[in-house]
Amino acid sequence: MLGRKQLKGKGSGLKGGLFSGRRIGTGDLRTYEDLNKYRRAVSRRSKTILALSILGLILIFFAALMIGSYRLSVVEVVGMLLGTSDDPVGSYIVTEVRVPRILCCIAVGAALSASGLVMQSLFKNPMASPSVLGISSGAAFGASLALAFGVGGFLGRYMVPGMAFAFCFITMTAVYMLARTRYGVVSTTLLLAGVAIGAFFSGLVSLLQYVVNENVLSNIVYWTMGSFNNCGWESFQLAIFPVVAGLMIMLFNIKELNLVAAGEEQAVNMGVNIKKLRILMITATSLAVGGSVAISGVIGFVGLIVPHIFRMAVGPNHALLMPLCIFGGGIFMILMDTIAKSAFAMSLPVGVLTALIGAPFFIYVMRTKKKEIWD
Repeated sequence: MLGRKQLKGKGSGLKGGLFSGRRIGTGDLRTYEDLNKYRRAVSRRSKTILALSILGLILIFFAALMIGSYRLSVVEVVGMLLGTSDDPVGSYIVTEVRVPRILCCIAVGAALSASGLVMQSLFKNPMASPSVLGISSGAAFGASLALAFGVGGFLGRYMVPGMAFAFCFITMTAVYMLARTRYGVVSTTLLLAGVAIGAFFSGLVSLLQYVVNENVLSNIVYWTMGSFNNCGWESFQLAIFPVVAGLMIMLFNIKELNLVAAGEEQAVNMGVNIKKLRILMITATSLAVGGSVAISGVIGFVGLIVPHIFRMAVGPNHALLMPLCIFGGGIFMILMDTIAKSAFAMSLPVGVLTALIGAPFFIYVMRTKKKEIWD
């Protein structure tokens, strides 16, 4: 209990993240003035990081427009975007190839990062993410059914994202029901259920690859590796609605996510309907991941890496973490796609690159910063 002039007692340390300097404990905050100074310092640092993330996204967007087999300068790119360039080939490459591809990268990176953050907070498990819990595998199977046999054809042009969303929802609901007990969701059971369900759907995708013809097989195999090579304006239009809808649901429930992350019992006492919140978040992540997988295929580790980086940087407040994950996820995905298509003799599927880079990075984070992540 805080006194009028003094903060009494000693408790767990209050941390502002990696950029806060020394670690501050409650013993260092002896008065309300000290606490207010600490809050203002954290707020300034958080706003600075958010502003830098937005600026970084803008800068890397323009940088990615210039990089590729057809190199361009800043002046040339600006002229092509404004329609004043006299280079028709370059204008087509920028406006019809690179811009929609980069926008797809931003949408997918934002969706996967925000979904990972929501799952980690909702299930109180730092390992939770669309790829680890099998959500991406379920979406991959749904989209593969649409690609192979035209299942969901009544949805028209939304057949693939519609099937991906449906199986996202089915997979996440199944994982949650398997992990649920009378005492809540058990983290170990959640991971095991996710691995089992993910392996099951991966097996079904392999079965589809075995029975379809060669033309469909090549599409499914390349698509399951994760790539933006086929992303254009049509792909962006297909993904933007479910992704934005999912992100909006997450953003409108930031306060509830903060309360649940602090403890379900406390959240219930504060008036949070846990069951309703879980249904909303399962729907939101299904929309976001389904829309992403439908255009880019399966890309892993984004929902693990990006939320952990920003959680260590700014702390556990979702009001700041959510927009940071949205912008930071876009930055991360543009970087990975640019490296995958430009740094090697042949264009690599971006999902391969994120796995090669993401797995060792995540192991490093979990071994060296595991206390800071959730304190």
